[in-house]
Amino acid sequence: MRKFYIICLFIACYAFAFAADSLSTVTPDTFLPPQPKSAKDSKVKLLYNVDFLFFFDNREYDRSPYQRSQTLFGARLSPEIGVGIMDSVAGNHRLMAGCSYIQPIGANYKDAKVLPTIYYQFRKRGFGVHLGLLPFTKMIEEMPDYLMYDSITYFHPNIQGALFNYQDRRGFVEIMADWRGMWSATTREAFRVTLNGRYNYKWFFVGGRAMMNHLACYAPETAAPSVGVCDDLLGSVYFGFDLGKRTGVTPLDSFAIRANYIIAYENDREAAKRSIPQGGLFEIFLRWKWIGFRNVTYYGQPQMPLYPDYHSLLNQGDPFYQAKFYNRSDIFFYIYNNSFVNILASANFHVADGTFTTQQQIVAQFSLDGVWGFRHNSKKLRSVLGK
Repeated sequence: MRKFYIICLFIACYAFAFAADSLSTVTPDTFLPPQPKSAKDSKVKLLYNVDFLFFFDNREYDRSPYQRSQTLFGARLSPEIGVGIMDSVAGNHRLMAGCSYIQPIGANYKDAKVLPTIYYQFRKRGFGVHLGLLPFTKMIEEMPDYLMYDSITYFHPNIQGALFNYQDRRGFVEIMADWRGMWSATTREAFRVTLNGRYNYKWFFVGGRAMMNHLACYAPETAAPSVGVCDDLLGSVYFGFDLGKRTGVTPLDSFAIRANYIIAYENDREAAKRSIPQGGLFEIFLRWKWIGFRNVTYYGQPQMPLYPDYHSLLNQGDPFYQAKFYNRSDIFFYIYNNSFVNILASANFHVADGTFTTQQQIVAQFSLDGVWGFRHNSKKLRSVLGK
């Protein structure tokens, strides 16, 4: 079954690449600097980038049955160096290598973590291929909370596998394969494949997400007790409105509303635990100059029913989504925000099945790519938390 999933992934990626190359109405690639006019003008260039992340995340969750109180406090430095071939005819190629050094503040340097970054990137006419160990910031849209928890964002900066995406003025589509665990005597095989796509029409948009998440067994020679394979599938369709300042409808810099329907399937084959939770998710995002507001409301059957058994080994999303009713309200302030710096302070309020808890965050992000204009998402650097 695992081989079948992988074969389907590569077939989908090939079809996606073929379809993207056949589209004639696309916008110029805004991910890279001005390109040569012909293949003869192609040049090999030395490339480099440095990303920095500082996070202070105080979680006062003592009243919640789904979380525990703790403070996450640390810094992450991610330098990269490599070579690039800029060719407007054959496409643009990058080969990059580096690492992410993650240091918990207040801890010994022995508690630090160093994760490698090694990837190949190809771009042509809005189409992108990324292979290797590459930053999540290469994604067009950040993963939502129910698929990517804040703490995982801090401490696991890289996709381990592949990312394929295509974007033009009508929308985007991207496929990610993240291999989280190697099959060995001490590690369970774990990976997930996600698909996200959106179509824009003026200020209206419609789209959907799909995820296939898989947690398998240890290698046969392990002395560990027998464990079963876990399946975690999710599908979501959504529609919404983007009434930002550019539409002239509102003076706000950002004003977006999105309604989602989510259905999942979780199965622990060994324990014979199977469930199909579903529910609705409603999102609001507002921004005016240096202040912003984000609200997320979920109502339905509890998501991630296997989280009490496997935690983040299987489920990568926010544990609050185990509640039947969950509301998160973030009020945040941009201390400084331009194309290469985003420093924000956020006060977050959580209501989950009648319990009320709070959270305070200060997150600072710097990206050298933003200085050179290589970032594709906006004139202002968007934080790793999607704000």
